[in-house]
Parts: sequence; C-alpha cells; structure tokens
Amino acid sequence: MTTSPPETLPIRTSDDVVVVRQQVRARAVQAGLGLVDQTKVVTAASELARNTLDYGGGGAVTLTLIDDGIKRGVRLVFEDHGPGIPDLQLALKDGYTTGTGLGLGLSGAKRLSNEFFVESTVGVGTRVTIARWK
Repeated sequence: MTTSPPETLPIRTSDDVVVVRQQVRARAVQAGLGLVDQTKVVTAASELARNTLDYGGGGAVTLTLIDDGIKRGVRLVFEDHGPGIPDLQLALKDGYTTGTGLGLGLSGAKRLSNEFFVESTVGVGTRVTIARWK
C-alpha cells in the first residue's frame, strides 16, 4: 500500500474543526472519491474532530492519501490526550452521550467509514482511525 506523506492538523478550537473539514474534503477530491463518499468522510471527520475538541480537550488529526494498487482513499487518525473513554462498547451505541449531543458521533462516524478502529485508555486519551475508499 502506497501513501502520500501524512499531514497533521491541530484541533484546539472550533475554527480548527472547520479547517479539518476543508482539508478532508480536499484530500477526498484528490483521492478521486465521488460526491457521496466525499460527504460521508467529511461528515465523519467533522463528528470526530468535534469529539476530539469537546471530549478530549483538543488534539490533532493526521490525514493521509492511501492507495492499495486497486483503489484510492483517505485515512484519518484523530488523537487526543484527554480522559479517555471508560466503556467503548457503550460509547459506540447510538444515542449514548456524556454531553448534550445526540450521541451519534462515534457510531455515526463508524457507519460513514469503510474502516473504523478506536482505542482508548482512561487517563491517557483516545485514538480513532477511519478510512474511506473509492
């Protein structure tokens, strides 16, 4: 699998969430994703960036164009050093939230992605990796 050099963007403010959406869309276009797939990956990225800011206290996302020789796509890795998620199974259920949202951030991002992996350690932080393929 070949990839482009990754780019890491900070997520410290609401303005950073906007920049993440813009940069994810640009990478999705560059990867050749159609409009529907672009919208899915941008929506997932927006949810995860917002979670990184609101629940993780801020962090970063690393964007990478990926190519396995047959298909192209975008891989995004969101990382924070926040409180972590004590119960991942519960956090992945639709409607579960520790805040005021609808509880669709993690589960929604999972549905919108072709690949989804989350790891979290209480007191250490959370890393969510997603990919969307053409």
